[in-house]
Amino acid sequence: MNNAPQARSVESQKNRSKWVFLGFLAVAAFFLLSEHRAHFLGILPYLLILACPLMHFFHHGHRGHHAHQDTGQIAPETGVTSAAPANPGDKS
Repeated sequence: MNNAPQARSVESQKNRSKWVFLGFLAVAAFFLLSEHRAHFLGILPYLLILACPLMHFFHHGHRGHHAHQDTGQIAPETGVTSAAPANPGDKS
């Protein structure tokens, strides 16, 4: 018995069901966007205001918060002293 035709049939069925599901998602997204565009555009300014604190919280991270703890020691993995400026063009 050879299972190759049956394996192709199962693979074809999975591929077809994936395309049907993606088509359903595309149609659903179209109707959601077309019917609820006014609601989304009405809340957009609030989303922009909410983005400011979220960007500060997630984007900035902890970079630069410990700059006052400068010891002048050489970092073993980089060979760079911690007293060196982060930006070579920065003269502050």
